[in-house]
Amino acid sequence: MPESPPLAGPDTPATDASVTDGPVAGAPAAGGPVEVDRSTLRLALVVGGLVLAVLLGFGLGRLNPPTNPTRTGAAAVAAEHSQAPGTGAHSHGGATVTQGGDADAAGLSISSAGYTLAPSSVEFAPGRAGELRFQIKDERRRAVTRFAVVHDKPMHLIVVRRDLTGYQHLHPTMAADGTWSVPLTLAEPGAWRAYADFTAVADDGRQTAVILGADLAVPGGYAPRPLPAPATSTTVDGFTVGYAGTPAVGQSVPLRFRVTGSGGAAAPLQPYLGAYGHLVALREGDLGYLHVHPEPVRDGDAVTFWLTAPGPGRYRMFLDFQVGGVVRTAAFTVTVA
Repeated sequence: MPESPPLAGPDTPATDASVTDGPVAGAPAAGGPVEVDRSTLRLALVVGGLVLAVLLGFGLGRLNPPTNPTRTGAAAVAAEHSQAPGTGAHSHGGATVTQGGDADAAGLSISSAGYTLAPSSVEFAPGRAGELRFQIKDERRRAVTRFAVVHDKPMHLIVVRRDLTGYQHLHPTMAADGTWSVPLTLAEPGAWRAYADFTAVADDGRQTAVILGADLAVPGGYAPRPLPAPATSTTVDGFTVGYAGTPAVGQSVPLRFRVTGSGGAAAPLQPYLGAYGHLVALREGDLGYLHVHPEPVRDGDAVTFWLTAPGPGRYRMFLDFQVGGVVRTAAFTVTVA
């Protein structure tokens, strides 16, 4: 890096570019008459006009300052999204969150914020057990090996087919060289999307939360299924799961989920991934991944998540919840106007 020029100070010698010791060429002798020709006068008037315009603009700017937008919703929450390495459940602190928030959905790129998702293979046979292996590379193409534990895990892997079916929430394991691996079976042919949701820890301790996405391919005839109609209630293995709240564009809105069993009694939810549920929302079309943040405590028998929709359209929400040691997933279609 080139050295910065020294700052002027009492002990710093003057340079020819800034100070001269002799008289300026063309200046009148001391005590002599001062003559101003017309061209000089015109120049002085032009300069004076420019200075006056600048001063007036500055004054108007002070009288009418620009609006200072307030960060609301998921953007404000995301700025605090972090987890110290080696600790337990989700907390908020000082990590830098790079995607999502209320600007747009995340997971649309294989590279972001200096990190790249590098899978070893992206093709799987339909219905056959396989293994997904990948690394997270930094800007110097080194495999990242330090990750913060967020929601009880250092890596969350979400896999879904392009028609938003076949949803899976997996937790790979990492080898010493930074290679992550997880068993993976993709039941049907078509294009699939894998999201790596993690918080990397840099050499200097900085934490960066990133969601990266990569396409997976399953050969064969792809017959996409239409999304189910929007609904605020569904059933899973004898449990009824419903929610209250209406997502809105650019606003962080609480969605309160309730899980009930037979007779309408509240189900005995157990903590899962550091909370009483885990919610993922994906946008139809580009499969953008939304950050959805849970409240740390329950609201009675409800579990509350805050969701910010980046734009109008249809979304598919997947709620993972645990009862009796078994994790189940309830899926909802929601239309954002």
